[in-house]
Amino acid sequence: MATTILIAEDDADIREVLRLYLEGEGFAVAEAADGDAALQLARSADPDAAILDVMMPGMNGYELTRALRRQSDIPILILSAKSQDNDKILGLNLGADDYIAKPFNPMEVVARLKAHLRRAGRARRDTLTVGPLTLDTAGLQLYKNGEPIPLTPTEYKILAQLMASPGRIFTKVQLYEGIAGEYFESNDNTMMAHISKLREKIEDDPKNPRCIITIRGLGYKIEG
Repeated sequence: MATTILIAEDDADIREVLRLYLEGEGFAVAEAADGDAALQLARSADPDAAILDVMMPGMNGYELTRALRRQSDIPILILSAKSQDNDKILGLNLGADDYIAKPFNPMEVVARLKAHLRRAGRARRDTLTVGPLTLDTAGLQLYKNGEPIPLTPTEYKILAQLMASPGRIFTKVQLYEGIAGEYFESNDNTMMAHISKLREKIEDDPKNPRCIITIRGLGYKIEG
């Protein structure tokens, strides 16, 4: 199973950006739009780390940090528009491991998260498996029935997103934004070309794919 990250953030756009970057790195993501829902999700999803907004409906990020600390030692990163030293000190004193001011670079958030996971020894679930495919997210290597299959960096990021959420349909926009952080209309054909190349590498019969499935008018999903 993939390492699971809990995102608690009431801004849907910020959740979407973080999810795309995290899934692009092979993480699984559990999302909540308020602190109360996030606490319930933490109990059911058993995340390996959490990224929390401060200002949320109901339980705020500080209260959620305190509540999570009572039940878990997972790395906690706080995101906040509040950048005063006393706000940072409060978050850290309540048990957060890091405090990142908004606006933020999502690549920096992912890099800091990885560092905290390594230090905490929680980056333990470092493989994704779907059917005959196993993606080693630590060694950045794909295997099919135990045999290594070379991937380009872009192919790896696409496959990591798909394999982190088997059965979930990803649009071309979502897949491309997970790679590059932005999308242009001209990227449609580029994504189709990447999917075609992936199928040539992983499918028994690329013309009749059984792993990466096209959902007409919507996008792609992966199945075992």
